[in-house]
Amino acid sequence: MGNNIRNFCIISHVDHGKSTLADRFLELTGTVEKRKMREQFLDQMDLEREKGITIKMQPVRMLWHPGGPERSEGREIVLNLIDTPGHADFSYEVSRSLAAVEGAVLLVDATKGVQAQTLAHLSHAKNQGLFIIPCINKIDSPLARIEETAREIEKLLSVDSRDIFRISAKEGTGVKELLDAIIQKVPSPKGEEAKPFRAVIFDSRFDAFKGIVAFVRVVDGTLLPNERFTLLGTQAEGVVKEVGYFSPKEVSQSTLHSGEIGYVATGIKEPEKVRIGDTIAKSKNLEALPGFQIPKPVVFVSLYPQDPNEFDALKDALSKLKLSDPSFTYDVEAKEALGRGFRCGFLGVLHSEIITERIQREYKIEMVVSRPSVEFSILSNKGEILSVKTPSDWPSPNVIQSMEEPWAQVEVIVPGNFLSQVLQFLRGYEGNQLGVDDLGEEKFLIRNEMPLRELIGDFHDKLKSVTQGMASMDYQIGSMRKANLVKLEFRIAGETEEALSMVVPDSRAYQEGKKVVEKLKEVLPPQLFEVALQAVVGSKVLARETINARRRDVTAPLYGGDYTRKKKLLEIQKKGKKELKEKGRVTIPTHVFLDVFRT
Repeated sequence: MGNNIRNFCIISHVDHGKSTLADRFLELTGTVEKRKMREQFLDQMDLEREKGITIKMQPVRMLWHPGGPERSEGREIVLNLIDTPGHADFSYEVSRSLAAVEGAVLLVDATKGVQAQTLAHLSHAKNQGLFIIPCINKIDSPLARIEETAREIEKLLSVDSRDIFRISAKEGTGVKELLDAIIQKVPSPKGEEAKPFRAVIFDSRFDAFKGIVAFVRVVDGTLLPNERFTLLGTQAEGVVKEVGYFSPKEVSQSTLHSGEIGYVATGIKEPEKVRIGDTIAKSKNLEALPGFQIPKPVVFVSLYPQDPNEFDALKDALSKLKLSDPSFTYDVEAKEALGRGFRCGFLGVLHSEIITERIQREYKIEMVVSRPSVEFSILSNKGEILSVKTPSDWPSPNVIQSMEEPWAQVEVIVPGNFLSQVLQFLRGYEGNQLGVDDLGEEKFLIRNEMPLRELIGDFHDKLKSVTQGMASMDYQIGSMRKANLVKLEFRIAGETEEALSMVVPDSRAYQEGKKVVEKLKEVLPPQLFEVALQAVVGSKVLARETINARRRDVTAPLYGGDYTRKKKLLEIQKKGKKELKEKGRVTIPTHVFLDVFRT
């Protein structure tokens, strides 16, 4: 059966038309009825449709007859397509997709040309040894630069211009020819049906009745329902409840064969037992298949339920989301102001935003979300190396010998008319310029390096603003480097609010502290007593603002009479406010934390 199977994916930069091309494939092969068809059909989440980006990979099986829709001659081909995300934060999703296929369609937007993630995904595909089919999309656009884009791809892949497909995924132009080329050029999967069953797990989800449903690429052998299986990594065992394929909804079948992409309903309910990248087999004695190296989280965000009673619900939600996305981590932490919550690690800021929104939408849990931070490494005076992921874990200055922070290599592709603006923009950030490469066709690749903490803020949004949306970027986490950082704390009415603390460069502590205390003065409700707001590093106050006391008119009930009566009441009020200032505590509403974190 393997000779009749073609496993492939579509890779490209964000918004180059992957999902639209997948729609045309579904229509052309008759996989989805016309009356049920909708745009971005494989993007299953509302969040994906709203943001216009693919977040989760989605496999689908299509049947195609090389002779045409009438299927009058030749054999039927099984096409397994995996639609992949394009954003840098979801590159791990792409890497898992690439490990399950033999070929990839490299899709490039004719109006934008080769961009940063095009290069990144192409590099991953080459490392996997996949057959690459280059393709230019959006040739119907009046802004299309078809020949210029073709020359960029020629230079990138060292291919002849005639081997580059030119299509319009929106209009369907050239899509049939591309599909025929996939069948002719992408190699069929290797593997033997006669060998013992082995399959690699590249994704999973939780089902209340079927247990954990593992998305698998079968390498050898066959698997039937009710057969026993073993997970070679965790040594968990079970009985297969159901096997099937994606259309794109799960469709059960009698057998999973060598070379196929499908699913296995394991019946296992414990998420930690079914790991993405593990091998599912019938025997414990078989050799595990090469899995995937789960990337290390680089951005850390605290999530706290607004309702403390929803802590267990939040923990359950994180556990289930981790099933399909093992690239994020979570650990329990507690803060006096916010109660119990979780310190979560992500691959990037967008990654954290997506997970947060999914929790709020799919599980109806409202949360307080901290500002993103990175992981620092501190060498203490005793020679111990401390890993610090949150400001609350930052040690006292007198025990710190040295510190390091992660840096990132950033690649920005920009049109020539914006080159000077982007170079000037990058000078406003800490870091070094590594070089500028001419990609041809009035396009340049700027290579920079900078602290990761600089990158996880609003860097991308500002870059898009500077270039009117014409620049693209990609980044890779580099080495740890020495840093000069301090813990910036905030006191409200003399009490340190640990939840507001942050780690900043010593040279920027004043600016950051001033900005936050001004925001606190704006959003914190007035009290019956004067409230001092202070930004502090160690014992040194860097910035201060004061919220004036809310004053009640104690003289309002008096009508006429001697002034001494009013003065007596005002003196009593003054004395009371003085006592309140010494003893009073400020309760900070949740929305204040949210407002400050957005600053």
